[in-house]
Amino acid sequence: MRRGKVLWLFFDIGSTLVDEQAAYDHRIRDMIAGTDLTFEEVHAKRIELALQGLDGNSAIIKFFGLVKTPWHSEDETLYADADGVIRHLKSRGYMLGIIANQAPGAEERLKNWGIADCLSVIASSSALGVSKPDTRIFEKALAMAGCSASQAVMIGDRLDNDIIPAKQCGLQTVWFRSGLAAYQPKELGEGYADYVIDDLLELKELWL
Repeated sequence: MRRGKVLWLFFDIGSTLVDEQAAYDHRIRDMIAGTDLTFEEVHAKRIELALQGLDGNSAIIKFFGLVKTPWHSEDETLYADADGVIRHLKSRGYMLGIIANQAPGAEERLKNWGIADCLSVIASSSALGVSKPDTRIFEKALAMAGCSASQAVMIGDRLDNDIIPAKQCGLQTVWFRSGLAAYQPKELGEGYADYVIDDLLELKELWL
């Protein structure tokens, strides 16, 4: 896709720029401690639920009646290609931002991952007091950026949290089938995802 009128590219964080797999696995092990459930059983079920179009990581909690345990942010790691892709897009003249459901300290974590210097807007749920899929977080991010929805793109892994509400706000959308979203059929994004990618490096081809 040629640049056209796109000025801003907004990213989700978890399972988009940052690999959360180890953190989710850690949470599963914490949640099933003291139960008869095995990690393998719960992991298989979250994939099954993802294939149905659900967010498997959340759906297993309800399915098994588990109690959500604390998140281990120390298990998060930046995807190998994330830094290079972010810097490439910035070098092409795009303004970059974040729209993400994050605990307090998101900006500090982004600094630790080495990419905060490339981001002009960080719209975090904890800072703004509103969480995806509430469309108000997208509206607030656009206001912070000083751009219209037609000038912006949302890139994220979750159809329910990222792609559908962003499309409802008028942004273009890129569905990155990463994490459990990799198991979701591509047809689930029809009508909501303008582009579907399976690798962050594909963004370099979308925005030349």
